[in-house]
Amino acid sequence: MTAATLPATHLTVSGAHRLSRLAVDVFEGIMEAREIATRYERLSRLTNAELARLGLTRQDIPRAAVNGLAGF
Repeated sequence: MTAATLPATHLTVSGAHRLSRLAVDVFEGIMEAREIATRYERLSRLTNAELARLGLTRQDIPRAAVNGLAGF
């Protein structure tokens, strides 16, 4: 009788690096999404007059939330 063995499966250095890079990318993506959501919420609470002082209309809020707004 012979025994079958499976090859040792372990992450290579480059595999571990790719995995850690993926984890960092996911974390950064989550942080960016939270920042966008926070900007959107803050902008959506402003009155039309306050938005106008910033040079925005209600229709501009999604774009400003994603792209950012200097000084906000």
